Order: sequence, then C-alpha cells, then structure tokens
Amino acid sequence: MMKVEYATMSETGRRRNNEDAFRVVDRKEDNRWLAVVCDGMGGHAMGEVASETVADAIVTYWNSHTHEPDSEDKVEKACRTAHAALNVWSSSMRHVEMGTTMVMVSAEEDWATIAHVGDSRCYLMRREEGLLHQTKDHIRLDFGWEIVDRCFFSYRPEASVPDVVRFQLKTGDRLLLCSDGLYKSMSPEILQARMMDENPLADILDVYGFLCEKRGDDNYTAVLMEVK
Repeated sequence: MMKVEYATMSETGRRRNNEDAFRVVDRKEDNRWLAVVCDGMGGHAMGEVASETVADAIVTYWNSHTHEPDSEDKVEKACRTAHAALNVWSSSMRHVEMGTTMVMVSAEEDWATIAHVGDSRCYLMRREEGLLHQTKDHIRLDFGWEIVDRCFFSYRPEASVPDVVRFQLKTGDRLLLCSDGLYKSMSPEILQARMMDENPLADILDVYGFLCEKRGDDNYTAVLMEVK
C-alpha cells in the first residue's frame, strides 16, 4: 500500500492579495491522494475566485467519482465540470472575464496521474534518475511578453483541455506542484536540488519560501509530496 507524506505553503509574497489556491485530499482508507494548485490570472478580475472555484470543482468531482479508476478521460471530465462551475460564477457577476491555471496530481495505488493547463507546474523527481518529468508550460511569446494560451477562462472551454500523463511511482519519489511565483524565483538547478534534500518536506518548503521572498514578486504556492 502506498503511503504519502506531504507539506504545503501558499503566501501572498509582494502582491496585495493571494490569487493562488490549493487543495489536498488524503484518502488513506482507499489508498488515494489528490493535490491541486491553481493560480488566478493576472490582468483579469476575480483571479482568487477563479482559482478557488476550479480547485474546489476538481476536488468535488474527484471525491464523487472514487469508484472510477484514474484515467485521462476522468481528468478531462473533471476539467469540464470545473470550467462549467467557472462559467456559473462569471454569469452571476455580469459575465466578468476571469481565469486560472491548474496543475494536479492524483495518486491511486502506485500510479500518479498528472494534469495541467497553463504555467503552473509539476516536477517528478526520482533518486536514481533525477528529474523524471516536468510539465510543459502552455505559453507563447507576444512582443516579448509571456502569454498563457491555455487555461480555465470564462466561456472558453477549448482552452481548458489538460495535458495528462501517468507514471508508476516508486518509494522515495517526490512530486512538487507549484505556481509560477515559486519556480521563477530560483534557478531550475536550485529547485531540483532542494527538492531532493534529506530534510523534512516542510523544511524544504521553508527554503523555497525564503528564496521567493528574497527574489520573487508574485504569490507563491507549493505542495510537496513523497512516496513512502
């Protein structure tokens, strides 16, 4: 039976408010675990509402479908449900445009299903092999600006279709889910090296938090888990 240890953090950083959201569901009774990180879209209204709405909708769908094994189809259904929930909020607020990125990991038995839309990331590290997987950001450059071109956004269901991959987990594997405010505050080498430090997971997140406060200018959120 898979055992999971995890630690979390979510901080405002140098912004006025925190538009990130995260959720963790640890169902030890049926050997399942879920984490979701969302980052409300800057430059649009109600980023915190968008991130909370999508995170909650995915968790609700997942909790309501534990009888269904993890799969790409299940994740896509959860994302369609989350997009519908976002539209309901948008319509209730006079059709305000709002959006959020999303990254999630669902662990079932010894398999992990990783899905994302946008530029929030998941890293999977294995002690013998190093970086086993990193999600690929859905961004494009437009006159020197990074534009997120896939995300949950009001009335744009085609943009919320996730990339989904599955990996069989091994003891000692670590997965990090984070918003872009975290990984943009440090080099990839530092992020990955600290991720595998022989320290408690909460201590590793403390180091990340220190670097984000020192070098970052955004909200930062992370969920770090280890397979025991």
